Amino acid sequence: MFFFGAISHEQAPKKKMVSRSYGRNSLSRVVAIAAAGSGLFYGSSNPDSKTRISLSIPATLHESVLVRRQMSQSFTPHSPFISSDRWQFGNVSLVSSRVNPASAGSIKKEYPVTKEAPVKEETTGDVKDGKDSCCRCLGRDTIANAAARVCPAVVNLSAPREFLGILSGRGIGSGAIVDADGTILTCAHVVVDFHGSRALPKGKVDVTLQDGRTFEGTVLNADFHSDIAIVKINSKTPLPAAKLGTSSKLCPGDWVVAMGCPHSLQNTVTAGIVSCVDRKSSDLGLGGMRREYLQTDCAINAGNSGGPLVNIDGEIVGINIMKVAAADGLSFAVPIDSAAKIIEQFKKNGRVVRPWLGLKMLDLNDMIIAQLKERDPSFPNVKSGVLVPVVTPGSPAHRAGFLPSDVVIKFDGKPVQSITEIIEIMGDRVGEPLKVVVQRANDKLVTLTVIPEEANPDM
Repeated sequence: MFFFGAISHEQAPKKKMVSRSYGRNSLSRVVAIAAAGSGLFYGSSNPDSKTRISLSIPATLHESVLVRRQMSQSFTPHSPFISSDRWQFGNVSLVSSRVNPASAGSIKKEYPVTKEAPVKEETTGDVKDGKDSCCRCLGRDTIANAAARVCPAVVNLSAPREFLGILSGRGIGSGAIVDADGTILTCAHVVVDFHGSRALPKGKVDVTLQDGRTFEGTVLNADFHSDIAIVKINSKTPLPAAKLGTSSKLCPGDWVVAMGCPHSLQNTVTAGIVSCVDRKSSDLGLGGMRREYLQTDCAINAGNSGGPLVNIDGEIVGINIMKVAAADGLSFAVPIDSAAKIIEQFKKNGRVVRPWLGLKMLDLNDMIIAQLKERDPSFPNVKSGVLVPVVTPGSPAHRAGFLPSDVVIKFDGKPVQSITEIIEIMGDRVGEPLKVVVQRANDKLVTLTVIPEEANPDM
């Protein structure tokens, strides 16, 4: 753990309507019940008989009302007033039902829960197929269902700590099995000692599953800058695996679940919301290469590092990495989209290859462009792009002819509006010429050819 100083929504069953008749004195209570239970009622008046109200309410609500009515008749006198603390009308409590009042056909199915994932029945506790559930609706068992899908794949990691070659204890952390072959995704600082930015394997790592099984794991790869590592275990019996989601679909306010083994306390689950989806490393005072994190208010502690951050669909969307020690509700995770790219480079190159241009860049928007044009009327007339405030002397960008105040509008033939797009286009392309179109003062267009170099790992 680093410190500075981690729904299913069941469709309503088809309503069975029950009709009951009530006298004039019960009219007020009937109207209240109808409003609460989405019931249907009508009145009839006959000069030869008493006025009566006929009410049709769902069978499930009818049972709840009868129970409440019987209880109030046994313990409380009739009252014609509404009580704000319990919201009773007469001797019938207006209680909320766990049955969704929406009809089965009214629930949108834009985000179906995966068929393979079991979802706990909210009313009975049974497990059922959640294919027709609304996973964007937060219900009683939303967090529980999300945690249940990933929990078996969450592991506790323990690795030896060394100082000057002397064993000084053991470090603890968490991880998640992301492949049934025993591949575990975790944080590099949990399983590797770094001297500068060079990774020194800690030898074998003790891995404990939630079901109590223990394994000896091997660190296959570790990357200092992203703080992502891969550990491998071998098992003759089946291993549970968590599903990787996508972090690009997260929005501020989305519910997430942090899972792990803080202080070696296994099966620990905390929940919160996404506070920011692109918190920059520079915002946190972290130097070196540009990195972005998911910021959440989930409670994480020492030992949570490497544990999964999970969405309400039970998919991993981040890897918990650090928190702010002097504040509550400031936790950070590596987006799973970034981690997935690191994993791909591990498989392809055995390490992470990062191209370097030597540019300091800034995403432009309408407000920044307007402010820059106020300061300098010759600033190019662009609607979007990436501003280059600084060019590092002697860098590939400097040799290619980049100048401060250039606005990159095309990179490798593709229009770009953000630094992220440029990074994605470059990928791991080192030593390969790339065409870049920049727009300069007075709307001068210039095409440059830049050849990225591999970034110094100590940067």
